[in-house]
Amino acid sequence: MSVATLSDNDLTLTNPAQGKMTELLGQVEENIEGIRVFATPGGCSGMSFGMTFTDQLNAEDSVKEYNGIKVIIDPATLDHIRGVEIDFVGEGSEARFVFNNLTPQGGGGCGTCGSQGGCS
Repeated sequence: MSVATLSDNDLTLTNPAQGKMTELLGQVEENIEGIRVFATPGGCSGMSFGMTFTDQLNAEDSVKEYNGIKVIIDPATLDHIRGVEIDFVGEGSEARFVFNNLTPQGGGGCGTCGSQGGCS
């Protein structure tokens, strides 16, 4: 199976995001192909984004590997996420992955609800 390779223009991961993904993958006991980034309708930007472990790689998927971590995106999600940077911020119970540089959909927000200062 031949899948497309994502470029830095499609998606980037910060070093903290790569580190946390590596840590999380190390805690999984089953066979995992990679981390799937997905989009679902809803949220203040018109789409909500998330990530999950996946054991499947489909022919239409695009993949980017970061130090042994495969990030997998289907074509519909890629249309909404192109140019995004995934970061990991905060500490303890406040720690979370964030999607930076989201393009507002239909006049929505700037990637996070209630963002200060508008879109840049």
